[in-house]
Amino acid sequence: MRGPLRPKPLIILGTGGNCFDILDTVLEINDRSPAPVYECVGFLDDAPDRWGQEFFGVKVLGPLSAAGRFPNAVFVNGIGSERNFWRKDAIIARTGLPPERFETIIHPSASVSRLSALGQGVVVLQNVTIASGVKVGDHVIILPNSVLSHDTVIGDFTCITGGVCISGNVRVGRCCYLGTNSAVIGNVSIGDYCLVGMGSVVLRSVESNQVVVGNPARVLRPTRS
Repeated sequence: MRGPLRPKPLIILGTGGNCFDILDTVLEINDRSPAPVYECVGFLDDAPDRWGQEFFGVKVLGPLSAAGRFPNAVFVNGIGSERNFWRKDAIIARTGLPPERFETIIHPSASVSRLSALGQGVVVLQNVTIASGVKVGDHVIILPNSVLSHDTVIGDFTCITGGVCISGNVRVGRCCYLGTNSAVIGNVSIGDYCLVGMGSVVLRSVESNQVVVGNPARVLRPTRS
């Protein structure tokens, strides 16, 4: 007779606030499961001054390039902010890991439709709602209390911050950042590498590589010159 399954060794990329929220989510998953699902064995971070430090009892094991030293672990990324969202794909590539090594983490309080589809390495935090027909790309992070309405598509490496409301049939591109409490009307598209400012209301489609702010949202400047 087989013994109990061992928890998966899990390593979190980064040591920022989102990373600690991921750790909290992992602990919550374990608490609500008959047996622990994950063992968080460490963080990886490219800041040398953090190597060897502990955060909430979990040690920083080294830089992202050290990921290959842990062949039995699965990984999840917490790196990504308004300062670096457009290069999140390149940051994750520093690990040298194939897509299947990344775990999708969903907080138990989130409501995720069985008719939706989530990619590899997705993070869904507390009280998020993902409706039917939604497609979420790889390495997307969705912070607490956000709503993704029916048939919306979110591109790879995008960050949906807290309290964002996206109406139905919206297309959000790759490596975007939607700021806290922003809203997007239905049936519009947001191109790749866009930033939607905090509290902004998007009422028309946005071309790639744009920062938009305000209500209604207007172009402020290019994301990258």
